[in-house]
Amino acid sequence: MRKKLLAILAIFTLMIVSACSSGNEPASGEGEGNGKIDTFTYASLSDAVGLSPIMTNDSASANVTDHVYEKLFDRNTETMEIEPKLAESYENPDENTWLIKLKEGVKFHDGTDFNAEAVKYTFDKLRDPETAAPRASLMEPVESINVIDDYTVEIKTKYPYGPFLAALSHSNAAIVSPTADKEGDLNKEPVGTGPFKFAKWVPGDQVVLEANEDYRDGAPAIQQLIFKVVPEISTAISMLQTGEVQFIDNLPMEQIERIESLKNVTVEKVDGTPEYYFTVNHGKEEYQDAKLREAFASAIDRDAVVSKMNGLGIRSDSVIGPKVFGYVESAAQAGTPYDLEKAKSLVEENGFGEKTYKLLTPNRSNFLLMAEIVQAQLSEAGFNIEIESMEWASFLDTARQGNFDLTFLSWSNLTADGSELFYPNFHTDNVGASNRAQYSNEAFDQLVDESRTTTDQDKRLELLDQANRLMLDDDAVVIMYHSIVTAAMDQSYEGLLLEATGKWNLSEVTRK
Repeated sequence: MRKKLLAILAIFTLMIVSACSSGNEPASGEGEGNGKIDTFTYASLSDAVGLSPIMTNDSASANVTDHVYEKLFDRNTETMEIEPKLAESYENPDENTWLIKLKEGVKFHDGTDFNAEAVKYTFDKLRDPETAAPRASLMEPVESINVIDDYTVEIKTKYPYGPFLAALSHSNAAIVSPTADKEGDLNKEPVGTGPFKFAKWVPGDQVVLEANEDYRDGAPAIQQLIFKVVPEISTAISMLQTGEVQFIDNLPMEQIERIESLKNVTVEKVDGTPEYYFTVNHGKEEYQDAKLREAFASAIDRDAVVSKMNGLGIRSDSVIGPKVFGYVESAAQAGTPYDLEKAKSLVEENGFGEKTYKLLTPNRSNFLLMAEIVQAQLSEAGFNIEIESMEWASFLDTARQGNFDLTFLSWSNLTADGSELFYPNFHTDNVGASNRAQYSNEAFDQLVDESRTTTDQDKRLELLDQANRLMLDDDAVVIMYHSIVTAAMDQSYEGLLLEATGKWNLSEVTRK
């Protein structure tokens, strides 16, 4: 009898254990043996400003919208060539006409059709002055947008515009659902055609997306993609280490060794399009002196800066970086070389050491590092340099207004096109706005204008190279370094698409 009772008790215990086991939920990030990933979390240092590509122009917002919306064209992460996305193909019947065939059978997340009317609606709203879109400039060359048929759109430009495909591959040129935009607020509830659909947004905390099970290329493995706001990078790194988040990007140079030492993390690096440069205030008469600019350029040892970047900087004199259209390899050595003795002679012969120059810098780690190194180098050449540091927003306003002697500036090059580097940053048209260096050179302007107003890409390459070398001969800027784009992901996963522009996509991430 005792043995029979023990046997019954054992069976009953096994039944309880079995029932409990079958009811267990998989751990966060784990699938259930079907290749799916329940949740995947990215630590964002700041919250999204909004979720409409038309109404936003910040990286935190774009990181989300890039997964919800799609553009007509995308840049290939490996070749850097622009390829059709929502477009099927395109042709140029003449220099001012772009005839774009669209993919058929694509649906927005609200069930409405993606078609030529949606493209026209999106671009017309983006360029409408009443919209006040932050990146309306992407559509500045457009004269008209015409629907030819359901899946053919004709775009007429005011003049031949060479970088147009690059503009159409920009995050802010993504196509929105006209119905959703008219009936709701895309800045709060986005509706696109992408691999992820909007689920919820808790401002200051997180944005949650869910897999688009009807996506034409197949649903992503990640079922729930979370953009978690983690304001401190050190906290984000710790959360990556403990598995609370699975992905972070834009790794700081002072933390890169710590991150690379984590056993559960894989660090990815690609040569990038962002660049950092030293410039004088070209809007002030004294900096029209070519010998003064030459003295600055000769005194700055760029190799000394790159050596402190912990492997996250690329040494090249070229204003157009290696991953940007318009780059010619020989331009990498075309700048004024470091020559301390020459710098000392120029300073002494011209009395440049008699004045104190203020070096303006934002209070970010890489800028402060550059400022300290360059201050020491210029001082060694005989200059008197004082560093003036301020927080980022104030720095941008101060530089835009031209209230500085010397400074460091940067540009991300999201279009990866040389014309769209030169025009906003150095063309006379933009002095007092995006041309914070206040640079103005008529010959340079003409070359840039010509590079923008031809669709002959070989001709554009030639013109951009000429403009690049003109700036280098003029010592207009000193390129400190071109950046290496970085990201870190839990090593249990693979499939991250990391672009040279610093953009990334998680739609192809799978569990190893």
